[in-house]
Amino acid sequence: MEQHTYLVVMAGGIGSRFWPFSRTHHPKQFHDVLGLGRSMLQLTVDRFRGICPPENVFVVTNRDYTDLVHQHLPELAPHQILGEPIGRNTAPCIAYASYRIARLDPEAVMVVTPADHAVMHEENFRATIRTALDGARTHNVLITLGIQPSRPDTGYGYIQFLDDFVKPRDVQVMPGHENGTFPPELRKVKTFTEKPNLELAQMFVNSGEFLWNSGLFVWRADAIVQAFHHYLSDIAEVFDEGADQLGTPREEEFITRAYSLCRNISIDYGVMEKADNVYVLPADFGWSDLGTWDSLHRMGQHDADENVVDGNALLYDTKECVIKTPSDRLVVVQGLEGYIVAEYDNVLLICKRTEEQRVKEFVADVKSKKGVGYN
Repeated sequence: MEQHTYLVVMAGGIGSRFWPFSRTHHPKQFHDVLGLGRSMLQLTVDRFRGICPPENVFVVTNRDYTDLVHQHLPELAPHQILGEPIGRNTAPCIAYASYRIARLDPEAVMVVTPADHAVMHEENFRATIRTALDGARTHNVLITLGIQPSRPDTGYGYIQFLDDFVKPRDVQVMPGHENGTFPPELRKVKTFTEKPNLELAQMFVNSGEFLWNSGLFVWRADAIVQAFHHYLSDIAEVFDEGADQLGTPREEEFITRAYSLCRNISIDYGVMEKADNVYVLPADFGWSDLGTWDSLHRMGQHDADENVVDGNALLYDTKECVIKTPSDRLVVVQGLEGYIVAEYDNVLLICKRTEEQRVKEFVADVKSKKGVGYN
């Protein structure tokens, strides 16, 4: 286990596409979505055991959720939970964690992961992460993990890569690592494309030159801070000004002010699509971002009729459905095919799986017509 390896878990999102199970007061990362007895946040931290020391785990979340994080991860010290005053997308979130860790450890190498992804083959996952860490530790590169696509999915971003390994002569070797080797599995990134239409997604998959963008990143803390200076200088300027306050009693006040000055922008758009030292590591470890009900249907355990059931349910003439209901309520379903039946906290959703993209529309309507207590 490498003492200079750090894990940053981004756990501040609401997950509105998973409504009504994921709610503002209790988002999906704090739920046992897969029925394994562990929340998504707990499973995320679990899969990094043996990769980084427990004291090197940081969770970035909304300040409203810091108590929830502590309940799910009581082993974390208070300083390992970084509270954001408001949501500002992934770039300010990553800047906060990166500046904090770089101040702690000039040799730090970071893995950044969302809190709500599922991984089926954890040993393959750990081997992939270790390969990425080897490259990031010795070279000034920004690495993202790319997933081998199994279908032309329009809900994911795509990464185009150069097929042949090209030894990066122009990539800086980090001091003290002159004898380090650059992993041959890494590929130079050519383009990023965000959520293409179906025709384009099919072309991407057929070409063999594209991977799904997992949203998992690996880099040295000093390398990403340098990238902020080059490509998001306005955010870098904000954090440079208050870097000496991180890890002190003045941190919370500084972060409140910093976030009021930071724009809402993703790390993909702000840095990864612009930087010239971005590499992708092709991976296949049974990954899903579990962003939607349909993704749960793909990842879950199926019965003989291709239903995924988590609850006390009796099904008749029912096929290819997702049923997720409280265990203390008996649910009887007859004659449905390809539906979502989900109940949580006084809200019941019944929706065609093919129409699940409308869930955000439902949430907006509920908020405007029924009040904020249901969102």
